[in-house]
Amino acid sequence: MANPNLDPRRKQPGDWIPAIDRQRCEGKEDCVAICPYDVFAMRKLDDTEKNALPFLARWKARLHGNWQAFALRPEACHACGLCVTACPEHAIKLVKTGSR
Repeated sequence: MANPNLDPRRKQPGDWIPAIDRQRCEGKEDCVAICPYDVFAMRKLDDTEKNALPFLARWKARLHGNWQAFALRPEACHACGLCVTACPEHAIKLVKTGSR
């Protein structure tokens, strides 16, 4: 039987990374809780990040304490998709890095 770790179709850490839609994220932490690779962390938006949002998104973020998820270790992502399915706001998608 072939070694599945040598399968070229297998996703390697860093091939895909999570992209978080700042206009959708409500900081519910589902991605942090479910990620087996500790890719995500929660923190408050800084002033630059808040100011980059459209008015309604800034208002929404403020309602949630400006607390959002961030992919602080995207290189550790194995593209399992658990974060995508766990996010109640559908704020996360996986994007190919093109690094390999």
